[in-house]
Amino acid sequence: MKKVIIEVPLDELVKAEGDYVIQIKSSDGVNDNNVKGPMFIDYISQVEERIKGSLSIRTQETYQIAKKSFCQYRHNKDLPLSEVTTHVMEEYEKWMMTQKLKPNTTSFYMRILKAIYKRAVDEQIVVDQRPFAKVYTGNARTMKRALDIQGIRRIENYPLDDPQLQLARDLFMFSFYTRGMAFVDMAFLKKSDLNNGVLVYVRQKTGQKLTVKWDSRMQDILDRHPSKTDVYLLPIIRRCNGKERNQYRSMQFQMNNLLHQLSTMMGLPEKLTMYVARHSWASIAQSLNIPIDIISKGMGHSSQKTTHIYLKDIDNGKIDEANAMVMSMI
Repeated sequence: MKKVIIEVPLDELVKAEGDYVIQIKSSDGVNDNNVKGPMFIDYISQVEERIKGSLSIRTQETYQIAKKSFCQYRHNKDLPLSEVTTHVMEEYEKWMMTQKLKPNTTSFYMRILKAIYKRAVDEQIVVDQRPFAKVYTGNARTMKRALDIQGIRRIENYPLDDPQLQLARDLFMFSFYTRGMAFVDMAFLKKSDLNNGVLVYVRQKTGQKLTVKWDSRMQDILDRHPSKTDVYLLPIIRRCNGKERNQYRSMQFQMNNLLHQLSTMMGLPEKLTMYVARHSWASIAQSLNIPIDIISKGMGHSSQKTTHIYLKDIDNGKIDEANAMVMSMI
């Protein structure tokens, strides 16, 4: 008969849904799989379901993306929360590196999983083994890819015959014209958001309401690329079928690939993406000595807490003037 040792320190009992899960170890120290307790991937799904009503769609997607990555690493094989150790997370980090993921991406997944694990600890479902202590969960400073005025002007005027490349270029320029509007916000702009020469929209990421003075170059893009629906302003979401988020992600991938092609055609040193338009607007605005607080407000930043503590609310007219200054240079 196999000899087992039951280890039940009172301060390390693992509570699960009102009962206690006792960890059983064999005499050689190896866990007996007959008693496993709550499972990690299953718990992630439970957390998603419980709190999805209080999360933005974007945040819900980040949970799903992180879970999908970890499931791929585990080949969809779940493991007990009690077995989420530093070794497991270190091996997961190594695996992500073999997938050519950048440090900020691996950190992004780790931070989400760490938050979910901490919730399990707070709920006394598992004893904290500090599994994320040896993996990277910070934010590495990255090189900000931005074009100068000449680079933006060259893209704006570059002759193109391919309709798809024209669309990618025009959407890039639309983002620039609208103070670096994020692609997700462009995708969900509605025709009803444009009234009396003012575009009003709410940032998907922060829920912040922004207004942009309409410009003839923005209108030219609408005229060249009319929307395929009666709802949306730009031809990014083409069908109102309940799968708009999938359409937006597919178009973002497609447009970035086309912008990469355009980079090669133009011989640019850096690959273009929709995000480059945002960085470029901020960089050019700064080069024109536009105050940082106006740049921050114009882009809808919500993380510059210190700046906003010391500044009064900025008049939208000043933001429009700042955008007009930037666009006048192109």
